[in-house]
Formats: sequence, structure tokens, C-alpha cells
Amino acid sequence: MTGRYVARLGAMAVGGAVVGYAIYLRSDAYRRGNRLFYREGRPNALGRVLGEVYSWAGVHGIGPSWFASLETVGHRTGRRHAVPVVVADHGGERYIVSMLGEQAGWVHNVRAADGRPVLAHGRRDEVLLVEVPPDERAPVLKTYVARAPGGRPHFPVDPAAPLEEFKRIASGYPVFRVESPAPTVGRRPTPTVTAHGEPIGKWLGPTAGNADGLGLG
Repeated sequence: MTGRYVARLGAMAVGGAVVGYAIYLRSDAYRRGNRLFYREGRPNALGRVLGEVYSWAGVHGIGPSWFASLETVGHRTGRRHAVPVVVADHGGERYIVSMLGEQAGWVHNVRAADGRPVLAHGRRDEVLLVEVPPDERAPVLKTYVARAPGGRPHFPVDPAAPLEEFKRIASGYPVFRVESPAPTVGRRPTPTVTAHGEPIGKWLGPTAGNADGLGLG
């Protein structure tokens, strides 16, 4: 089997996956909570695997600058976790939105750590996340769903809906503003592991990280 033939098969597989996902985005399963990857607001097995892949990509700077990995320390276990996130830009500021609402584990971890996680996109920066009051979240939520197609099914509002509709649901979706980063804690990506402690990265860096959930959205 020649290299050209293998490359052609790979291109066909990628093309098929893209077409298949495009079809899925028009399905009822997608519109009703992204059911291919989630069950009852929590990532299923496929969602967890995809989340680990996306988190690894964010750590290594793969993808646009607004796609990153958010590393937190478990407020109960003390273990590092990483979740891929889409960073929303609004009014000259950067924001991170919990598409799963209050039940997202990283939200509790960030609050317990006084808003000091690590945000990684090719390099790891300690940042300060400042929680936005519910009455100020609507514009950011609207910006977020416009950028993150994977997150849209988790919001009971159409992306094109007026701002008033987003104000109605804002209290259920935590939003954090990303403040200027503290001194960089490392330039080289670090290994991340799943919520069960299984390693998914092999490029060793200054500290260890973990993965938890699906956040391309």
C-alpha cells in the first residue's frame, strides 16, 4: 500500500467525518441536547473521549486562539483536571462560559480556587477568572453561542434570539471574565489526564494536568 494511497484514504475518512458531522448538526439528536455526546447534561463515553482529544489539542495550541484548555484543581480530590473551552470575545474582554450551567465541575473548582486556574493554548498561563453577575451575562452568552456550535444545544435560546431572551436564562449559565494572566508557569505543554487519572498526553512539561469533559462549545 503506497503512501499516496494511504493519504487518499485518510483524506476520504476526514471528508466523510466532516460531512457526517454536518448532517448531525441538522438532526434532532443535536438540537435536543447534543445527544451524540451527552446524556442528561453530562458527557457520555464518546463525549469524554472527544473532550480529552480537544483538551490535548488546546494544550498544544492546535486550532484558533479562542480554543483553549482550562486546567483546574478538583475542589474535593485535589487532582488536576482540564476541560476544552471556547473563549468568547466581547467588548474587548475575554470570557469563558459554562455551557452545562452550574453542574459543570470546573465551575466549582474555579470558585474554590478563588478564580485562579490555568488557561492553555500552546503555552500555559495562570489567569484570574472573575465571575460575571447574572444581569451582565446576556451579551456574552449571545456572543458565545454564535462562536461555539457545540454549545448551542445546551441553551434553550436560538442564537439569533434578541438579547432579552438571553437575559431570561443568564442566571443558569456561569460566565467568567479572563483577567490579565499572571507570569507564565510554563511554555511547554504538559500531559493531561482524564477525570479517572488516565494520561492522554506524552509531552512532559513543568507541571501535570488532567482532563474532564467536552468543551468545544
